[in-house]
Amino acid sequence: MNSIKTLGDALAARKTSQHAINFIEGENNTRRQPFSDLFSRAAGVLKHIQARGAAPGDEMIILVERNEQFIDAFWAGILGNIILVPIAPGATDEHRAKFFRILAKLQHPCLCTDSATLARLKSYAAANGFVETIERLSARTTLLDQIEDASVPGNLAMATPDDIAFVQYSSGSTSEPKGVALTHRNLLTNIDAIASGIVLQDSDIGLSWMPLTHDMGLIGFHLTPLVNDVEHYLMPTALFVRRPQLWLSSASANRASILCSPNFGYRHFLKTFKPENSTGLDLTPVRILFNGAEPISAALCSEFTNAMQPYGLKASAMFPVYGLAEASLAVTFPRPNTGCATMAVRRSALTPGTLTEQAEAANAESAELVMVGQPVKHCSVRIANEQGDALPAMTVGRILIQGDNVTQSYYRDEQATNAAIQNGWLDTGDLGFMSADGLVITGRAKDIIFVSGQNYYPHDLEALLEQHAGIELGRVAVCGARAPDSHTDEVIAFAVHRGDEETFLPVAASIRKTVNELTGIPVDKVIPVTRLPKTTSGKIQRFKLAEEYLAGA
Repeated sequence: MNSIKTLGDALAARKTSQHAINFIEGENNTRRQPFSDLFSRAAGVLKHIQARGAAPGDEMIILVERNEQFIDAFWAGILGNIILVPIAPGATDEHRAKFFRILAKLQHPCLCTDSATLARLKSYAAANGFVETIERLSARTTLLDQIEDASVPGNLAMATPDDIAFVQYSSGSTSEPKGVALTHRNLLTNIDAIASGIVLQDSDIGLSWMPLTHDMGLIGFHLTPLVNDVEHYLMPTALFVRRPQLWLSSASANRASILCSPNFGYRHFLKTFKPENSTGLDLTPVRILFNGAEPISAALCSEFTNAMQPYGLKASAMFPVYGLAEASLAVTFPRPNTGCATMAVRRSALTPGTLTEQAEAANAESAELVMVGQPVKHCSVRIANEQGDALPAMTVGRILIQGDNVTQSYYRDEQATNAAIQNGWLDTGDLGFMSADGLVITGRAKDIIFVSGQNYYPHDLEALLEQHAGIELGRVAVCGARAPDSHTDEVIAFAVHRGDEETFLPVAASIRKTVNELTGIPVDKVIPVTRLPKTTSGKIQRFKLAEEYLAGA
């Protein structure tokens, strides 16, 4: 990789490759696109983008449903040294509102989309006062579904390693999305670390259903295999949601060795899995099963590997990791073939600044936490207090990161940059501690619930409800909501429920009883909801629930 300094270099190096991206569209329906064709195809799409006025250094939003169109637009932008801004299209007005909020942050934007998506944007714009905005953008919009001839190349523009390749906008707060600016150097540094951490081989085959607008989908399962000349398969997220069993049947049919999913995906698969429909399923080639993007459930890891063990999946393939967009994806990895290692710690000793106390086993007074390994190559991790001073091992603190893989800024947002980066260290916003066996994540700093002088982690309370009240993980959210004039949090539980009030009463009573008996804290309110707001990777957006509660929604 020494001669590869930018993503454009990587694409050019694949002109003679024998490998390909494979786009899964359904059962026995896969389209193979050789790496060797990608460069010329992207150069031809770039011609159409430049015809709409895009120039090097401009921003280009990619807003498409189809993975093939995303790949076309992404590599066209890379070859034109255009700053890419991938955004998930979504199906709701909330997604479209976020689109316009991000658009307002860009300096000279253009858009790559399809006819149907543009029509929906125009309809939303007409109803919400964005007509002039969308008209200006339409003049600089390339409709990928209208490109019939991409044989004539555009004008290629050479990027430097420190040019921004793309901006990853957070799927957290939609009111003020932050754009993580990732340079070619950031990305290639982390791609090298990922390949090294999993001992990536030429013979490996990756397969992912994660969206390409998410860093795990794009960096982990497209850029990493392409830069390292490894065959890979991309499955539309919507197809996985509709037909989750197709994920592992495709992995089996194509001898995939590297897979990924957050908790949501493993749980969703198991809910619909039927052994009688799985004759011939062979998962023996799977050696790495990434698990990340949301708090990792040790119980779910065991449930999944146990269910798949008859089909050849090894428990040692489970690969719990920690990462974030600001790190260009990966921060810590375990050693391959070690499986999901856990540590039981006393809940009362998980307050920031406190030395953790190990428990003999997970019980009502302790939490079973997953260990996510050691820092990957090129990346340093520090556990620190509020002032940024390093804390001793086994002490809970803020997780700070540093390295050539770590972003140097939030795009056009000096305030957010200065708040996150101090003395060269980026504050991830996560809390955890470093054990002899690696990093352990305890939760998000902003999610901590403060009651009667004690700190509680929402996902820990949710795990208790799953274990002791039989409430499915992902269908209940616990958060703290603090009124402006208060010094303590109200503890609010939101539970997915589609029945009437009478049938909800025993659910609410069970939630209150379980949390109070096991932790001693009262749940002030239990509120039924039809759905929980989540990010594209399945993380519960607790801040939204708290905001809506305080606003009286």
